[in-house]
Amino acid sequence: MSTFGALNTAYRGLTAAQQGLNVAGQNIANAATEGYTRQRVQQSSIAAPAPGLFGSGRPESGNGVSVDGIARLGSSFLDAGVRSAGAQAGFASVRSSVLQGIEGILQEPGDNGISASLQTFWSAWQGAANQPGETAPAGQLLQAGNELTAKISSGYQSLTAQWSSVRGQAQDNVDAVNAAAAQVAAYNATIRSTTAAGGSANELIDARAKLTETISRLTGGTVREQADGTVDIHVGGNALVMGTSVRALALSGTQSGDSLGSSVQLEWADRPGQAVPVTDGEIAGALSVLAPANSNGTGGAIAEAAASYNTFAGNLRDAVNALHNGAQTSTGAVAGDFFSPASGMPAALSLAVLPQDVSAIGIGAGAGKLDNSVADKISQLGTGPGSPDSLWAGVVTGIGVQSRGAQQHESLTTASESSALANRASSASVSLDEENVSLLTNQHAYQAAARVMTAVDEALDVLINHTGLVGR
Repeated sequence: MSTFGALNTAYRGLTAAQQGLNVAGQNIANAATEGYTRQRVQQSSIAAPAPGLFGSGRPESGNGVSVDGIARLGSSFLDAGVRSAGAQAGFASVRSSVLQGIEGILQEPGDNGISASLQTFWSAWQGAANQPGETAPAGQLLQAGNELTAKISSGYQSLTAQWSSVRGQAQDNVDAVNAAAAQVAAYNATIRSTTAAGGSANELIDARAKLTETISRLTGGTVREQADGTVDIHVGGNALVMGTSVRALALSGTQSGDSLGSSVQLEWADRPGQAVPVTDGEIAGALSVLAPANSNGTGGAIAEAAASYNTFAGNLRDAVNALHNGAQTSTGAVAGDFFSPASGMPAALSLAVLPQDVSAIGIGAGAGKLDNSVADKISQLGTGPGSPDSLWAGVVTGIGVQSRGAQQHESLTTASESSALANRASSASVSLDEENVSLLTNQHAYQAAARVMTAVDEALDVLINHTGLVGR
């Protein structure tokens, strides 16, 4: 190799070391940047030229180093693990949050729950039985009845509001998926053109990866990397993003028109009525709790809880009315229903106390003014396996069991997601110690290459400017 070739080799070493310094600096600058994946310079040695036809036959050194590219040190396998764990965690998180919200509406156990109001209601009937015809106990009974019906109605209305809130959040998530999918398609176009031109698209790939994680957490979508640098995203077995093409998702119905009991499903915007089968992700979690109630009791958590309110309210109404209707009041009149009879409205909303004063409350069975047999029987309705109290206790227990199970599932999936993130971070995140070593390595390499260049430059100076001056 000529002396000028050695100068070129030293120059290549300088540029490679400089590129290594630049990449190390980029890593350090983004050590705290969310979603950033560390990078490394890819280098390869340049072989010596092949000897010519009349070559000298002596061995030649190589021609230096070539910077082949800047590698993004991510792992497709670890990225897929993070997306999968995030989708499962998203599903579990929504269900746990909703079921805990239902528990909050129940307010059981506690002084503000229906159980406490039932005890007060039965005690008020016992008070009316102990003092038949007295105004004060009858007034307390009416107040206790009104408080009980108001609490039942309030709980049902809270479930309706929760259903609408979850429906709105699901719609927001679908909109977020569509927006993220459009951005992924745009990144695909830019990344493909950048890599085809020989440029580095690492930062663009990082930004796109954050979007794909968001889509996976919301829909459970899977990502497939393509040879041209683009990615395809599939939801429910069909492509949401393919290259630069995007297919939009939608929820059936309308946010303003849907209400508790409506059927909501995820659909393709261009094929309404055809459900997209999703089993993971926040949207799937929302759809699972928004589903209507069914005869098996395995429908959506919110609708099933509302159905339990209705069943309990109807049971309470029928049990009390069966004894109160036809009983004798303190004035000798015949009493009618105590609670409003069944109507087209949900029982939990239509339940109301009909008597307005003591003269309309049935106390006895017609054996005189001191006959308290009916009031006493009603006060005992809270006991027994088929009583309203036992029915309500079963509702509370069932929801509590579901909520605890959902919380445990959320805890497990959250731990799995944290583990997946930690595994990826150990491979892809920036280590400041490692970057400091890289800085020192490239700094010394730069200085050494500069020394080589200086030595070659001095040799050329002697060769060009001083050769032939001996003996003059």
